[in-house]
Amino acid sequence: MKTFQLVATAASGLEAIVGKEVARLGYEPKVENGKVYFEGDLTAIARANLWLRVADRVKIVVGVFKATTFDELFEKTKALPWEDYLPLDAQFPVAGKSVKSTLYSVPDCQAIVKKAIVNRVSEKYRRSGRLMETGALFKLEVSILKDEVTLTIDTSGPGLHKRGYRLAQGSAPIKETMAAALVLLTSWHPDRPFYDPVCGSGTIPIEAALIGQNIAPGFNREFVSESWDWMPKQIWDDARQEAEDLANYDQPLNIIGGDIDARLIEIAKQNAVEAGLGDLISFRQLQVADFQTEDEYGVVVANPPYGERLEDEEAVRQLYREMGIVYKRMPTWSVYVLTSYELFEEVYGKKATKKRKLYNGYLRTDLYQYWGPRKPRVKKED
Repeated sequence: MKTFQLVATAASGLEAIVGKEVARLGYEPKVENGKVYFEGDLTAIARANLWLRVADRVKIVVGVFKATTFDELFEKTKALPWEDYLPLDAQFPVAGKSVKSTLYSVPDCQAIVKKAIVNRVSEKYRRSGRLMETGALFKLEVSILKDEVTLTIDTSGPGLHKRGYRLAQGSAPIKETMAAALVLLTSWHPDRPFYDPVCGSGTIPIEAALIGQNIAPGFNREFVSESWDWMPKQIWDDARQEAEDLANYDQPLNIIGGDIDARLIEIAKQNAVEAGLGDLISFRQLQVADFQTEDEYGVVVANPPYGERLEDEEAVRQLYREMGIVYKRMPTWSVYVLTSYELFEEVYGKKATKKRKLYNGYLRTDLYQYWGPRKPRVKKED
């Protein structure tokens, strides 16, 4: 089976997590800024799309070369074996971006790449005139960084954060990929309690449940490469069967999502049901200050409001103060809070064990980590 050069794109700060996910699938990752490269066959394309929780997309790298003139861009693009990927009737829109490069006009670069591919495909298929483009969709991208051109084909379609379970959402929803990253960055194990005090439409608890039962995040959706004639249906069927076999539906979970907004709690419940996790997550209308538990060694993950608008700042400070007071009474728990509010530690009342810079969309944030003690190992009786 043919081997492809693949790349999983990722938000800044999350590349290392995607690299670990790729390695867990059995492929060798090469981590760069915003990208994780790896090699794999058709099965790798299907498995990566189904399993990568934190990546944005999975793309095929068709070619990489230097170009400083439009003639060079045209000829080197045309020299690539596009007929190996594109059938005669393929729809292939070309997106583009250029950073710190001689060829800085993105519309011109897109047009030249498109023309070069049309010429190549027309020659190979011995077709004159305009291509019809009525068939399967192949979304191409020309990306130029410091005069190095990378040409890719997207295998995912809608971004991998589109899991297919979110029926509705709140006003500032966190992406499913970021929610999964927050869970994976914690010390949480499925045998421990998990609590999101500001759960909104339920994305973080739902992602935790998917991780806890080892359910592939892409199980509930389709991918654009499933429509390609050279991507056999059996590949996808086998990859989905593998995902089904690896899921641990019997793993008990203690996951709670709380929010002060009753409307959001109802939305969260609906989303959890759509994900097939309705019985696994307890959603409660609850103020942060009212949370009580006798459980030990749990994990709190919160993506609270950030107070970006001045009129919201005092309410946000009050919320952070309440968090600090409540979680002080839970010394065996680990707490992880994502916020862009720079005075968080001061208001919360405690310096974080560790801070990690992350980008939530285009907003720079910090993940404040407060590590609880390790859960004692239970000694096995002789």
